[in-house]
Parts: sequence; C-alpha cells; structure tokens
Amino acid sequence: MTSQFDWKDLVPHVVGLGAPLLGQALGGPLGAAAGTILAQALGAAAATPQAVESAIAERSADSTFAAEAAQRAESEWLAALAEIGKAQVAEVGLTQRAELASEDRLQRWWRPLYALELSLIECPAFALTVLHALWLGHAAGIEGFASLSALLMTYFGARFGVLGVYVTRRSREKQASATGQLPASVLGALVSAAVKKK
Repeated sequence: MTSQFDWKDLVPHVVGLGAPLLGQALGGPLGAAAGTILAQALGAAAATPQAVESAIAERSADSTFAAEAAQRAESEWLAALAEIGKAQVAEVGLTQRAELASEDRLQRWWRPLYALELSLIECPAFALTVLHALWLGHAAGIEGFASLSALLMTYFGARFGVLGVYVTRRSREKQASATGQLPASVLGALVSAAVKKK
C-alpha cells in the first residue's frame, strides 16, 4: 500500500458493496467526512483510507457485513447531508425574510428595476436599432451588428440569465413570506427522497 492511497481509491470497493452515493462522496471534496462515517460503520482502527481499506480486506470473507456496513454508512451520510441542507435553507430563509422586511428601498427595488429596464427599455431599443438599420439598408450598421453578433448574444444571454434567477428567487421569496419557510431546492428534494428510500 503506497503513501498516495486516497479516499477516491476506495470508490470502486464502496460502490461494489452497494453504496454508490457514498462512493461518489468519497471521490469528491467531502471525501474525508464521508470516509469518517464509513470508518465508524466498518469498525476501522482509524478514519483513514488505509485503515478503511484494511477493514474491508479483513471482512472479505464476510461480504454481508461489509455490504451492510457500507449501506448503513451511506444512510448516515445522506441523513447528514439532509441536515446540512435544512440548516442552509433555514439560514437563507432568514436572510430573505429580513431583506423583504427591510426599509432600504435600493435593497427592495433593484431587482424589479433591473427587470423593467431590460424588458421595457434595453431590448426594445436594441430591436428598433436593428430594424431601423435593416429598413434603411444601412450597410455599415448591418455589418457592425453581424460582426458583434457573438458578443451581443453573450451579453443578452448573461442579462436574461440574471433575470431568470431573479424570477425564480422572487417566487421562492413569496412562498417564504407566506409560509415562513423557504421551499426546498431541487438538490434538497433529491437528498430528502434518497433518505426516505433508505
């Protein structure tokens, strides 16, 4: 066993034991945290990749125990993720409710003003400029728009991306103000569903 042995080297073993989500976690930035839970479930001597690998090797004759331990560790890992997600959602909800109740006009109105400026001023002005150049057959203007087409697409894509985030966040804020709780994100819903299946 080399000194370069890492948590990600255990991924095939853990996936093979029927704990694919835990295996993915071991290969990611939270590998050490997931590995600690796996080490406890296996009864490893220490929470290190080498100790966990040794524990799996020692239990190779009893594959049922290793599989059950890995799957139990996966359930604990998903439960821990769900708790972290709930805490983060609660924090975001508190922040957003504070922002909604804020008397700061800039804080409350910058997003609606952004949406209005983009949809009622900037886009119509750009469309009218392009149509005017086409109507008059202004070759220099048409060529200028054509040469800048990639830049303009990137610019408006970014602007409308921000607007899309605003619309989504605003819907979530309305639900938070009505219920006192921020609705779960897609990731949070997936984690919760995975925990329930266990």
